[in-house]
Amino acid sequence: MEEEIKKACDVLRKGGIILYPTDTIWGIGCDAMNAEAVKRIYKIKQRPDSKSMLVLVDSAGLLENYVEELPEIAYDLVELADKPLTIIYSGARRVAPDLIAPDGTLGIRVTREEFSNRLCRQLKKPLVSTSANISGQPSPANFSEISEEIIRSVDYVVNYRQEETTKAQPSAIIRLEKGGLIKIIRE
Repeated sequence: MEEEIKKACDVLRKGGIILYPTDTIWGIGCDAMNAEAVKRIYKIKQRPDSKSMLVLVDSAGLLENYVEELPEIAYDLVELADKPLTIIYSGARRVAPDLIAPDGTLGIRVTREEFSNRLCRQLKKPLVSTSANISGQPSPANFSEISEEIIRSVDYVVNYRQEETTKAQPSAIIRLEKGGLIKIIRE
């Protein structure tokens, strides 16, 4: 795993795109602060840039770096979540502009899965995580379901957990407004 994290970080630091395992489904990722790399992911996914993508971080302590006014309840939500939880926050900042939705929001997930967590920690930046599929097509439940088109379009395919056949599930999604108001998007 260490060697794969090192290789993936090298690619990410050079502005590259990776295909990697996450705490949910396999993702296409890049350094979330690299605007050109983010644009490439939109192109790979054939996705309109009005549809934002989420980012992964390795600890809840980093959330305040990317959200202007972080509601205190965010820490409890992350800590108490019993499955992967993406939270959409208002007042997004310090990421590539195309990651921020027109309403100023950004989806962030604190990943607990070992590989993606350690990858984020070593990169020292948020990591884009979007499903490894062309926009509008079904999300692959494991590596074997990822299309050759996607595999060929990235700069590096992480050689870890590729043989798993368990059907991965996407994260729960909630929207957390300033003041702590919560709206459930996907359970």
